[in-house]
Amino acid sequence: MNVLIIEDEKALAKELEIFLTNYNYVCEVCYDGTSASERVAVNLYDFILIDLGLPDYEGLDLLKEAKASNPDAAYIILTARAEIYDRIKGLDMGADDYLAKPFSLLELQSRMQAITRRKFGLKNNIVELGEFQVNLTDRVITHNDIEISTVTKKEFDLIAYLILHKNRTVTRNQLSEHIWGSIINDDYDSNYIDAHIKNIRKKLNAFGPPDWLETVRGLGYKVKINA
Repeated sequence: MNVLIIEDEKALAKELEIFLTNYNYVCEVCYDGTSASERVAVNLYDFILIDLGLPDYEGLDLLKEAKASNPDAAYIILTARAEIYDRIKGLDMGADDYLAKPFSLLELQSRMQAITRRKFGLKNNIVELGEFQVNLTDRVITHNDIEISTVTKKEFDLIAYLILHKNRTVTRNQLSEHIWGSIINDDYDSNYIDAHIKNIRKKLNAFGPPDWLETVRGLGYKVKINA
């Protein structure tokens, strides 16, 4: 998933980037509000982590801007401010959560997972797909309790993103932007996504047919989960 980190403390911003990258998030970093404003105007993100105490921008104003151009993103406020007003105002403006500095990186990651579950209507991190089970926390796919160890990190990311958008068609552009952090524009890159899906199907078919992974002709792919 695609994350924008807006934090003027460069050491903390780098720490966040390294930590979240290790958890397979695709991260971009802005150290000031001006560059962040430019990014949110043209790019789409799954998560935006925003420091309210920016040197050149009022954090709550930036939050309002970001919400206008990235309405589907999840927002977590990072703040060293003691005033409860700023936190309440941020939540009232649509932020999903806040963390007061200093905070635990593990707590941040846990809260991001909780927000993801809420946002996509998941009761827990284990999703049943016929005879397959996908553990979104441990990043493991099993078939009748047998782990499928051949699935790569990016292949898992593709499946996980489709699961989060269950029963909805996800285009190749969306998959590229939210998993690789860039938008695909030509047939070569489109074939790149298709090749990943083909490899996933081949690996899963060795255990059982993944009938829940559907191709939507001319558009993209969908994971079908019966209610």
